[in-house]
Amino acid sequence: MIPLLTTALAQPGPDFFRRLHRWRSSLTINSETTGMQLAAGFLVSVPVFIQAPLVRQFPWISLALTLPWVAIAVWLMKRPSQAIWGDLLLGFSWSWLAGAIYWGWFRWEPLWHLPIEAIGLPFALWGLKRGWGKIGHLFYLGSLCGTAVTDAYFYLTNLMDHWRQVMVVDPEFARFVFQAALVKIHTPWGIAWGGLLLALLLALGSWGLQRKSPPWQAFAGAVLSTIVVDALFWLGAMMA
Repeated sequence: MIPLLTTALAQPGPDFFRRLHRWRSSLTINSETTGMQLAAGFLVSVPVFIQAPLVRQFPWISLALTLPWVAIAVWLMKRPSQAIWGDLLLGFSWSWLAGAIYWGWFRWEPLWHLPIEAIGLPFALWGLKRGWGKIGHLFYLGSLCGTAVTDAYFYLTNLMDHWRQVMVVDPEFARFVFQAALVKIHTPWGIAWGGLLLALLLALGSWGLQRKSPPWQAFAGAVLSTIVVDALFWLGAMMA
């Protein structure tokens, strides 16, 4: 960016303002891609902080809410000015459906988490192969990648039993489970795997950000927001 401005100033002439405009444009934040990143990050947090408490009390209601999400997504996709947001919401509906099924009926078994979260994977791959619904499908794949990395950490650090325990104990005793889990997280083994998997998420997110199209921005937003969500869970466990 700076060399471009230097060249424009060093070679004044008829194209000076064109060069200056190009330099200013390079500094402009693309509102569409930035909005896509933020929207994807928000939608990743919805199942965690909104759906999970709802589904534990009203699993069938949470499951049924998948249909309104799909209906809204289809309605938006028919409106050219809002089609990209409908596309994103359609991908989110797969995450919502999977979350409703898992947290409603299978939350006691962490080994079922990733297979159920991947319920929409065949459809997403089918859509991407045909070039349809790229934004939503890449958002879903980014969210699924984040889930896979988080679940891998639980497996590698032997936290699966703590997951099972926290799902069945009374809330007032959950803090003891969290404290026991933190002991394993703060070991050299837990810290090492945390650092490696964090680097993996950052690499995946950065790779998506470098590809400027909205579908890949949705992918990157979903992947990188996993770091924020996991960090909030870690802070919550620390404060328990």
